Amino acid sequence: MAAAKNSPPLNAVTPLRRTTANRFFALIYASALLALFYRHVRQIALLRSTTPASVVAATLSLLVADATLAFMWCTTQSSRMYPTRRTEYVENIPKVLKEADFPALDVFICTADPYKEPPIRVVNTALSVMAYEYPANKLSVYLSDDGGSQLTLFAFMEAAKFASHWLPFCRENKVMERSPEDYFRPNQGIGAEAESIKGILSDPIVGRMQVMYEGMKVKIENVVAKGEVGEEFIAGDKERQALSQWTDTFTRQSHPPVIQVLVDNSQDRDIAGNLMPNLIYVSRGKSRAVHHQFKAGALNALVRVSTVMTNAPIFLTLDCDMRSNDPGTLRRVLCYFADPNIDQSKLSHIQFPQIFQGLNRDDIYAGSYKSLFHMNPPGMKNGPNYLGTGCFFHRRALFGGPTAYVAPEIPELSIDHVVERPIQSQETMELVHRVAGFGYENMTNWGSKVGFRYGSVVEDYYTGYLLHCEGWKSIFCTPDRPAFLGDAPTSLIDMLNQCKRWIVGLLEVVFSRYSVMTYGLRSMGLLMSLSYAQIAFWATWSIPLVVYSFVPQLALINGLPVFPKVSEPWFLLYTFLFLGAYSQDLVYFLLSGSDATLRRWWNDQRIWLIRGLTCYLFGSLEFTLKRLGISTSGFEVTSKAANDEQSKKYEQGVFDFGAPSPMVVPLSVAVLVNLVALARGLALAPGLAIESFALQVLLSGFGVVNGWPLYEAMFFRSDKGKLPTNITLASTFVAALLYAAASLA
Repeated sequence: MAAAKNSPPLNAVTPLRRTTANRFFALIYASALLALFYRHVRQIALLRSTTPASVVAATLSLLVADATLAFMWCTTQSSRMYPTRRTEYVENIPKVLKEADFPALDVFICTADPYKEPPIRVVNTALSVMAYEYPANKLSVYLSDDGGSQLTLFAFMEAAKFASHWLPFCRENKVMERSPEDYFRPNQGIGAEAESIKGILSDPIVGRMQVMYEGMKVKIENVVAKGEVGEEFIAGDKERQALSQWTDTFTRQSHPPVIQVLVDNSQDRDIAGNLMPNLIYVSRGKSRAVHHQFKAGALNALVRVSTVMTNAPIFLTLDCDMRSNDPGTLRRVLCYFADPNIDQSKLSHIQFPQIFQGLNRDDIYAGSYKSLFHMNPPGMKNGPNYLGTGCFFHRRALFGGPTAYVAPEIPELSIDHVVERPIQSQETMELVHRVAGFGYENMTNWGSKVGFRYGSVVEDYYTGYLLHCEGWKSIFCTPDRPAFLGDAPTSLIDMLNQCKRWIVGLLEVVFSRYSVMTYGLRSMGLLMSLSYAQIAFWATWSIPLVVYSFVPQLALINGLPVFPKVSEPWFLLYTFLFLGAYSQDLVYFLLSGSDATLRRWWNDQRIWLIRGLTCYLFGSLEFTLKRLGISTSGFEVTSKAANDEQSKKYEQGVFDFGAPSPMVVPLSVAVLVNLVALARGLALAPGLAIESFALQVLLSGFGVVNGWPLYEAMFFRSDKGKLPTNITLASTFVAALLYAAASLA
């Protein structure tokens, strides 16, 4: 597969110009942190047995908060020491590699709930990758339906029929957006591209294709709305027999594996007479008595099934809503997988950034996750982590380290297995049903040394982390045209629940035998372990955010100064530390992409504050209860569906606090305490307020400005997005208790 050594270049790596400036700033900022802790030591040395308890508590809590902030700042800097930008020369691929020599590719798409992940969206994802500009006989698409739903199976039966028309249409019209939903969306595109599409859509052939797609979409959505596939939707005995395997739809929890070859590239052709890529539906076997390991288990089932059926050396993992946006992506990936100057024996994966459609203008819920998906990965020394979707793997990477191959339990699952039988042969189908069964992994290395790793609900982070610990390297690929486009949660509560689940999974890694600060440090070195720690320790952000949301404000209400006076030199230190950290984050954010704006950055930092007082805090609590053996909520799929009213609020940039959740209580208490503290500070004598309480007044004001959407939801709104009255009352009561407790201390 690799090109010759003297072939034209396929890619280039360029260090970013900001590197030197960032290192210089980091040196200055680190010196300021040392000065800060020197002051903390002095403050603690002044404490006496007669010192009021409130002063002792404030002093120690601020020390812990600052220590946590300093640690997290260090972890962030680890990915800003060696930032790079990669460029691919796709035009050189034909010069170094014949199409007949292209490697085969398998695509894995996972879905789990036809109501939270509408099947029509999953269908669009599958169609977009089936339409890749790549030899059809080398491309296979596998769908994992972990919900075991006949609704999803029916949708993909319809997709297989539509694909025979859609694939040649895309080729003939040189379509770039090969998800039909994206292609036919009104007013999509910008500038000249939009005008070109507008002209194409006036073509009667395009019109017929759109009518065909809308007909399929309506049929699928009607079936989902009814909750079953009625006889009027079934075309023939073959479909009836396949659908009969699901007698009680997706609610069924115990069942043998269901595997359907919907398109076979050895025999099925489109309307133009060309072979089509394989399309294979897989619902692995499940039993109530066997833990199914969530998405990691589903992916491992796909790894085994695909190894038996096609065994492509490279596979792509995609979330069900992450559609291809560039049909040439596979050739771009070959710029690395076929590069003789890259040690292929150590390259585990190529990760593309997650980019989302449907975000409102100012991204009020920070759904783009700029830090996680754009700002940090280019600077990770050994390459980016696995981000869960949009990632191309060497299959070999899932079978032990670069120099320590772990053989699977049967030869048919080996990376060297040669596929000789047709994918629908009786022998093949019997074997794939066996390896997809719920008891197959018992007494094997799957999930521990082989495949995607078990032990955390954030299987993407955990798997990528352990791959790097084993010695693998990875590459971050950021083309100008996004390779994939997905859907981010457009509901505040969905975003918080998703993030809470991540926190639980990350803490599972932190407190495991493979902790990033012990095992990771020994295996990868300081910089990479700190890069992984920046994500793993997200939960610890709740410590300084809780402290700085309450302690200085309660102290201000009670007339207790906790920060330096304006006339003291230490005042400048605190000012520099705050403005320096925020300014660096702002610069990196604005440099992260053309969609980065000042208002989006403001919302990004606001949501960071909100997460610290909600999902980070409650995720830590849920993890603690789980470790103590106390039952907590199970795994929940993040909803990709939104109702019309919710979508309208989101498009208008209006926060939706209507869903009752205990997570919002600490946040509501914090904004009330900050409001009272600001009022108290402004009521002080001007000279006293400026000299002794300036930083506390400014901090309270900062909290009030960030909390403005919540004040609106508490006091000024009457729509369904307002904060529930019981949460407002509970928050007011808790805030009053905090004030009373602080006054007595």
